[in-house]
Amino acid sequence: LQRPRGGRMEVLEEDKEEEQREEEALKAREVGGERRDAEGTSPADQARAPKDVPEFDWSSVDTSQLPSSYKTNSPTEKKLLRVADNFLQQYAHLCPDREPLLLHPVNECGIEKFVSTTVRPTLLPYTELYHWEGCASFVSNYLTMEPLKSPIAPPSSLYSPTTILKYQRGNCFDFSVLLCSMLIGAGYDAYCVNGYATHNICTMDETLEVCPLLRKPPEVPKEGEKKSSKYRVKSPPDLQSKFELQQEAKKEAETAAAREKAEKKEEAKATEMEKPKRDPLYGLRVHAWVLVLSGKREVPETFFINPFTGNSHSPTDEQFLGIESVWNHRNYWVNMQDCSNGCKDLIFDLGDSIRWEFMLLGTDKPHLLLPDAEEEEELLDRDMDNAETEEEDRRFDMPPSWVAPIQISPREFETRSPQGRKVILYKEAKLEKWAPYLNRNGLVQRLTVYADSHYSKVVEVREWFKNREDKLERREVNRQAQLTMEHFHPGHLLGLKAHIYTSMEPETERTMEFYNEARVDGLQKHTENAHEMTDYFEGREDFLYLRHVEFGKRVKKIQIAGTRTDINSRPIVQIKECFHRNPQKPADEDVAERIFLIAEERINLTYHLKDKYITASKKNFHKGAERDRKGNEIIMTPEMCITYQAGSFETDTKLLHLYKLLQKLMEEEKRLKHEIWESATEVLEILKIREDEEADIKLTVSIYDTERNEKRRQEYEAMDNLMEDDLLGQEEQELDYLAPFLLQIGNVEKMSKWQALRIKEDCLTDFKQRLTHKANIIHAHLQKEVEELQKKDQWYQENQNQLSMEDETDFLAYCSETMFRIRVLALRLKREKQMAPQKYLALEEKLRKDPRLSGHLGHP
Repeated sequence: LQRPRGGRMEVLEEDKEEEQREEEALKAREVGGERRDAEGTSPADQARAPKDVPEFDWSSVDTSQLPSSYKTNSPTEKKLLRVADNFLQQYAHLCPDREPLLLHPVNECGIEKFVSTTVRPTLLPYTELYHWEGCASFVSNYLTMEPLKSPIAPPSSLYSPTTILKYQRGNCFDFSVLLCSMLIGAGYDAYCVNGYATHNICTMDETLEVCPLLRKPPEVPKEGEKKSSKYRVKSPPDLQSKFELQQEAKKEAETAAAREKAEKKEEAKATEMEKPKRDPLYGLRVHAWVLVLSGKREVPETFFINPFTGNSHSPTDEQFLGIESVWNHRNYWVNMQDCSNGCKDLIFDLGDSIRWEFMLLGTDKPHLLLPDAEEEEELLDRDMDNAETEEEDRRFDMPPSWVAPIQISPREFETRSPQGRKVILYKEAKLEKWAPYLNRNGLVQRLTVYADSHYSKVVEVREWFKNREDKLERREVNRQAQLTMEHFHPGHLLGLKAHIYTSMEPETERTMEFYNEARVDGLQKHTENAHEMTDYFEGREDFLYLRHVEFGKRVKKIQIAGTRTDINSRPIVQIKECFHRNPQKPADEDVAERIFLIAEERINLTYHLKDKYITASKKNFHKGAERDRKGNEIIMTPEMCITYQAGSFETDTKLLHLYKLLQKLMEEEKRLKHEIWESATEVLEILKIREDEEADIKLTVSIYDTERNEKRRQEYEAMDNLMEDDLLGQEEQELDYLAPFLLQIGNVEKMSKWQALRIKEDCLTDFKQRLTHKANIIHAHLQKEVEELQKKDQWYQENQNQLSMEDETDFLAYCSETMFRIRVLALRLKREKQMAPQKYLALEEKLRKDPRLSGHLGHP
């Protein structure tokens, strides 16, 4: 072994006063352990270790049920311990200024075990744990962090990963061994690291780190602007005074400089306040983490994993200050490189015997050859003369791990955190995590953003949900703007995708997004406030993509039966619709925009642009009155339509075509008014449904979740038993279906085969007629209700301007009740058509097995 160039103490040797403070701190820790703040714990400590949770007593661990490998050492393990002691003696002799290595601490049974044999490579049967992100996240969430007894020395004991999983707690070495076992099992080239780190890393203090959920994604560099053609149109000359522009720019620059100076001053002040206090043990705090080398599993670059947080770090991260040794399940390596600059300059080529001293010769890492042949010969001669016995002791493979197979049940994997809850404090943010089904509302994660570092003023709250029957995925509440955003998974009752609102009251400002594939009308987004309403469509056959409605002042109120509130009658002032280009029509006949100016009784049409044209054709209609005072129809006049035909000086003089187009547009206007009323009613229905869903939140349970479905299974069995009893009672009370046909024969015993077949056919024919008659009756009722609704709607359209408020209320109540009856009849008719073939086959099977017919038909 060779002495490393530089030591850990070089980082600390700044002045004598600093050394004295460090010595005093070290003495205090050796005598009484690390002291905590007398006034109380930090917010991070409160989040990690609540006051009501007592410190765990590891001496109370039950070892009676552990396997024999935990309590004894095999001959190979004993030999390995002798090799480790010999290695440690040489290391202490050649490197007296370095800290002792962690080689064979005791396990939970008090038996010394080599650290490499504590690593148990395991691939768990969960797809999430096939990648390093899932493994790191699971370990950081599942275990509770415990600090080292001495912050400047490795632990004297190292328990098995199975015991750590059982009690769900451990120090950084326990975290690292478990994570390394999972990563090696998943195919990664992973190693446990014994080194040094900063105070924040060692104590899991993330109050100075930005929450990962709040980090902005890296900006994509913009592509360079394309060179413009030399034939482009020249820009008009700038006629402004250059002197005035210079003076304005000078003033703006001075103002910007003053503002930037003030901002920098404030940022420097804030940075100084947020800067962590000086750590007297800087560079001496022991920490363990995981090293993942590049190569396997398509890992492009070597990186670190902090097991406390599950985050990845670059080897150049300044928070990792040095490495003493690394190990996996096959070998143990000691770092022989200078760590005065942390881990920035380290080379992680474990096959380089100059930079990394390995303990066993049976390593899978290649050894680098010395470039000088003479030095190589000298080294070989020295090895032949002085290290023959050492090679015999060291040349053997690492014994298998003494740890039992690592197992995690599905329930434990789902629970993740101890007691199913974990709280992490970040910079001006708090992240809370829960296990699925722990909260009755399905809440699994909540991020609270604060305006200050004292976590007193809430700015924003983000919540994530799972297994909600209403398909709610996440909710974001901005406390400052009083704005709520809800996002839904596909499958909501009304196809809802997102809901953005300030209040759940109707006719307030809101935006609703829908999964347009699940809707018949192709509605994608709906926005509204007290005066406007806009609908965005996608994939419609009529190429409509936008509808904008403007409302006037409210005049009277209308009560809709079955709704939770009144709809204030908002008169429609204007309706604007926009259409995509229909390639099946000529451009000057394909409407691009139509505006219904209801208050002005005008209709404006704008058509799509024709090729090589810069103006579009237009038609502006003035409706006027349909009838005069005597009831006579008003004749179409040229003044009622102003036409502009792009590319032609002639106007359409055929009033008949214009009259038919005007009549069609007036019918469209009536239809649009009805659709707008339906849209407003649908919004009210969505609000009512959302209130009901939030008042009675229900969670869905997978059919494969046998533990949670046990109670439901018992309930279903009880219900099935009751239904069977009811069916048996009904069967006893049912009339004989063959009685009317058997009466025609008289003596059943003397019935011939031909008569039995005839009775069977007559019974089936009669049953088929009854099923058809029943379906016809339902269909007739359905048609009658539809016709009556159409007549009522036509009456309403003709007398709309003459109706009183009570008449309109009665009409809306009638429409609501009639639509309900139509839906019920349609469902009954559909169910009857689906069940008729099944009922027919069931009766045929009963007749085939009936003993009164089977004996004469010749089959059971």
